[in-house]
Amino acid sequence: MVAKIISYRDLKVWQEGRKLAVLVYLQLRTFPKYEQFGLSDQMRRAVVSVPSNIAEGFGRATAKEKNQFYYVAKGSLAELETQLYIAFDIGYIDEKNLDDILEQSSLTHRLLQGLIKANKERL
Repeated sequence: MVAKIISYRDLKVWQEGRKLAVLVYLQLRTFPKYEQFGLSDQMRRAVVSVPSNIAEGFGRATAKEKNQFYYVAKGSLAELETQLYIAFDIGYIDEKNLDDILEQSSLTHRLLQGLIKANKERL
């Protein structure tokens, strides 16, 4: 039996997006203090944008409006992944942590793609 989705909190993609945010925030604690308003700030905004836009999209009335916000979340995932690679390149993230975060990002992306596809079928 499939659980009924009543709230954005019931969406698996939103839940996984939150997990991604936690992973990134925990990693950012290890960044140098001088990065507080640089790369780490950009990464915080990108990762928080993912579940936030999923929630906002869920609250919209039409499938077209919903997908607009879901695509913004998808763009934020791409932005975050780029920032993660830059952080790795300059030595702020080791390979293990990079792989763990990218794996969570990939899971979130796959679920988001499924939500977008299911929502398009409603158009």
